[in-house]
Amino acid sequence: MKKDNIKIYCLLFSALAFAQPKQQQPNKNFSVDGKTVTIYTTAENTDLKLSETDKVTFSPAEQPVEREISIFVEPKKSFQTFMGIGGAITDASAEVFAKLSAAKQQEFLNAYYTMDKGIGYSLMRTTIHSSDFSSGSYTYIQEGDKDLKTFSIEHDRQFRIPLIKKAIQAAGGKLLLYASPWSPPAFMKSNKTMLKGGTLLPEYNQAWANYYTKFIKAYEKEGMPIWGITVQNEPMATQTWESCIFTAEAERDFLKNFLGPTMAKEGLGSKKIVVWDHNRDLMNQRANVIFSDPAAAKYAWGMGFHWYETWAGGTPMYDNVQKVHEAYPTKNLLFTEGCVEKFDPSKYQVWANGERYGASMINDFNNGTVGWTDWNILLDQTGGPNHVSNFCLAPIHADTTTGELIYTPSYYYIGHFSKFIRPDAKRISTVASRSQLLSTSFLNTDGKMVTVVMNQSNAAVPYNLVISNKKATMEIPAHAIQTLVY
Repeated sequence: MKKDNIKIYCLLFSALAFAQPKQQQPNKNFSVDGKTVTIYTTAENTDLKLSETDKVTFSPAEQPVEREISIFVEPKKSFQTFMGIGGAITDASAEVFAKLSAAKQQEFLNAYYTMDKGIGYSLMRTTIHSSDFSSGSYTYIQEGDKDLKTFSIEHDRQFRIPLIKKAIQAAGGKLLLYASPWSPPAFMKSNKTMLKGGTLLPEYNQAWANYYTKFIKAYEKEGMPIWGITVQNEPMATQTWESCIFTAEAERDFLKNFLGPTMAKEGLGSKKIVVWDHNRDLMNQRANVIFSDPAAAKYAWGMGFHWYETWAGGTPMYDNVQKVHEAYPTKNLLFTEGCVEKFDPSKYQVWANGERYGASMINDFNNGTVGWTDWNILLDQTGGPNHVSNFCLAPIHADTTTGELIYTPSYYYIGHFSKFIRPDAKRISTVASRSQLLSTSFLNTDGKMVTVVMNQSNAAVPYNLVISNKKATMEIPAHAIQTLVY
């Protein structure tokens, strides 16, 4: 081989080596020697709800046998950095909150946003003007104002802004907040209504891009820092409520030619832009189109996704999340919305609703997701308010006739993650030896390991937590979720 060819080969090899995603440093110092596992349990047909149920110690482990069920944790193999867990403060949530007594308002804030009395939410999503979960459609400008001279967030001062501020305060002064639009103003769209799909007219690309920056600056002026935005909520869904269609190519071009450059020009280049913000079914195609275009991809922090692909009758498409992560490892994945559809008050305590949350969170995290955001944090006894009757369930409901709060299984299942796994934790390699159990683990920055174990079967399951040459033996009840802290 000629010297020049050898030099070129070496340069190419070096470039490829440096292009590979950086591996997380192994957690060489983590050990379970002398440690106790504290177990917190929530289980169906019991009074156990995030209850401390046991403490067990580690003992020497031998080669596991097939008749045993084990959870294998390998601290030396770590993956994505955890961003947080939270929910959306919609107009609906804020309107219902305002109807509660002062005591119930405080109980509610404690339940979601504190660590000692609640489940420690650290993420928050909100809407850029109205969504279906508002009492009516509205924007921040007068109709036809393409120059945005009338832009004002005055509407949000009545309900939404006060709740966001109270949530931030309850969380200790810091919540990671991002925002999503459901539709541009009617005059900017092909169908001349905020509802029922339509597309953004090309002549309003710049005006709509400016709108995001106006929103961010207005909210931040009120003392509510905005971490980032999503380009469009559910861009492939023509809904009876606020909606707008963006094909993959349309979102790519709007991002690279208008939204990205405008954010940078307005001094907001550090804000994160999240694409897609729709279901797992089509996320791979959207990733291919946007992330394969360097001019667009440079503006995209990552991809948001929802869980409603099951509307077609299939099962959740968790593998699609993993495939995006595999194909584009430098782009982040964020679960941006999920809820139990079709409100029915007789289903407040249906256990499968909580298990749907648990299964999604474990699978999504194990497939590379960095954060997870529920939909409405609070709805009333009708599953609203919602101006197009798209009523849904939430983890907490308020009966505004009695003033009482109703906690559903979903609240406790989410809490098994959000209360114990804290921002900047690292996901740790975790595998169950049998399909009865689902599991994931994170190592917090304080050195505590958190392993979540979920049992969807009809029988209690004894299992071993195995780390290196040590094991701890415990049992999880039927239809239960446990958090192990050690």
